[in-house]
Amino acid sequence: MASTRTLVRNLYKQMLYLGRDYPAGYDYYRERLKTAFMKNRDVTDTETIHKMIDRGKFVIKEIEALYMLKKYRTLKRRYYDS
Repeated sequence: MASTRTLVRNLYKQMLYLGRDYPAGYDYYRERLKTAFMKNRDVTDTETIHKMIDRGKFVIKEIEALYMLKKYRTLKRRYYDS
């Protein structure tokens, strides 16, 4: 099993990659993501870290769902506008 440091780093990279399509801009998203991760950098309990990782994975799914909804609405407006 991978160390918690590796898991957190991979989560950060995944979330950073999702930020390129963020509506408010990549720089805004990156800064908010960095402050969120830096706020919890002193946590050392592995159980707490794993809970935070699970929450991060949930946030990734939510962001992906929002992007899909945005794309769906754009296509719907483009092709089925009355």
